[in-house]
Amino acid sequence: MSDEKAKRHKNPDGRSSIYFGSDGYWHGRVSMGVKDDGTPDRAHVKRRRKEDVVARVKELEKQRDSGKIRRAGPKNWTVAQWLTHWLTITRPTLRDGAYDAYEVAVRVHLIPGLGAHKLNKLLPEHLERFYAKMQANGSSAGTAHQAHRTIRRALGEAEKRGALTADNPAELAIPPRLDLDEEDEIEPYTVDEIKAILAEANKHRNSARWAIALALGLRQGEALGLKWSDIDIKTGVLRVRRSLNRPKYKHGCADDPCGRKPGFCPKRQKARPDSAPTKSRAGRRTIGLPAELTKILQAHWQEQAAERTLARQLWKDEGWVFAKRTGEALSPNMDYREWKAMLAAAGIRDGRLHDARHTAATVLLLLGVPERAVMDVMGWSSSSMVKRYQHVTAPVRMDIAERVGGLLWSAMEAGEEDDPGEAAGGVHVPA
Repeated sequence: MSDEKAKRHKNPDGRSSIYFGSDGYWHGRVSMGVKDDGTPDRAHVKRRRKEDVVARVKELEKQRDSGKIRRAGPKNWTVAQWLTHWLTITRPTLRDGAYDAYEVAVRVHLIPGLGAHKLNKLLPEHLERFYAKMQANGSSAGTAHQAHRTIRRALGEAEKRGALTADNPAELAIPPRLDLDEEDEIEPYTVDEIKAILAEANKHRNSARWAIALALGLRQGEALGLKWSDIDIKTGVLRVRRSLNRPKYKHGCADDPCGRKPGFCPKRQKARPDSAPTKSRAGRRTIGLPAELTKILQAHWQEQAAERTLARQLWKDEGWVFAKRTGEALSPNMDYREWKAMLAAAGIRDGRLHDARHTAATVLLLLGVPERAVMDVMGWSSSSMVKRYQHVTAPVRMDIAERVGGLLWSAMEAGEEDDPGEAAGGVHVPA
């Protein structure tokens, strides 16, 4: 074989090849894997000098053998390209709420702020400056932290798939500092406040909605997603199986565009189902009902039956426990407004709807319910949530103070009776 032919020889079995081309350059080809269509993915190197090609081929082989290889796709992803791709490939695995949060973080913050960077040249410092700029422009620490969690997960997927060959910069970047005291500043409603809220709720329809919120701590979606088939009045058991979705719409006017937002389109169509399974396995739970709450639900069933009779053919029998006057599921926005109006009418301090859940968790703490049981009732999969939700309120603090005082000082008083010669308040040291 002549020298010229040897220079042009290529390995036919998929091994790396180095050869001199008719264009006057040295070329190298490295097998990196296969493309989506099953054809070989061969990286190509072109240099003037053979030693440069050899060095680059060895580098690519090292990346391939270590698992950090460039997969088929753009040779040099930008952050914007990868984030858009990541949203597409993860969409089928995410609940609507989680996807919406990621999509907003990507579209509103990450792509405008970081999208032009090359994926493999993104540094932790770029992210840290971006988080600081977000907050300087008015975003909260929580919003900046959501952006951090989003890009950390997106880059983690890029690293697993070989699109990111360096270390994940989001793992190295210092995330935005959250004010952990904000959660502790939430004061759950007292027993007297709960009674006032329930008294006001009794003046309105669907009053059982608020009894369940304050007694059982169901999330808004879980409470609104309850169906009568989930409740066994006879045995006093409630099963949480689903969560009501916030409505989302798409245009139905493709032939004659209305020019409005999807939610205001005259021919709007639902873009997601009314409900979805609970967000975790722990969320699917069975809860025992207090006898008083069972009676409230019995009364609520009778009230709804009367409304069904009154609505006649307008009633849509969808089985919701808390429904509109025509049987359809309640709107989360309407539910929120009713909560705010009820607090104001009852003369109770304003609070988030989610504060009812904090209140229920704190009541369980006051009753001394074991942590494992609290997790089951609240639908938590992590014990860390117990600390987050169970606030040490004034009654709990006073109870602790009384117990400590009773333990220490009662013991000391007993010691004084046994040893009258001991100085008041002194400590007896045995010989």
